[in-house]
Amino acid sequence: MTLTERLKDEQIAAMKARNKPRLGAIRLVLSAIKQREVDERITLSDEDVLAVLVKMVKQRRDSVAQYEAANRQDLADVELAEIAVLDEFMPQPLSDDEVIALLDEAVASTGAVSMQDMGKLMGVLKPLIQGRADMGKVSQLVKAKLG
Repeated sequence: MTLTERLKDEQIAAMKARNKPRLGAIRLVLSAIKQREVDERITLSDEDVLAVLVKMVKQRRDSVAQYEAANRQDLADVELAEIAVLDEFMPQPLSDDEVIALLDEAVASTGAVSMQDMGKLMGVLKPLIQGRADMGKVSQLVKAKLG
């Protein structure tokens, strides 16, 4: 079952359960997926759907920070509830040790030795880590390893 199919099944289940907050979050994801499919005239793979989910979670985390800074906890709570729903469809997060192990493997396989090799290294790492670890942290680890 693809991730899109799973989202559609969960949408139906949320409708039947009359769970409006969950249904709203799932509809937002399906809408973003459909928008990207129409814009690019393609059918998104699970990796592409995962990229959409990652982007949406990141946007919501940014919104939570802004709402909390403005003392609008009511709005922050709505965003946090959406993040909780979206997290259900994300793959299991990697621990720091697992990220470092994947980084070491990628360095060995690409022969990366300097910052000039960062693009090549990130190209190998991104498909393995996408949605499972914070890419900002991974980038910092790569820079520390190559720097």
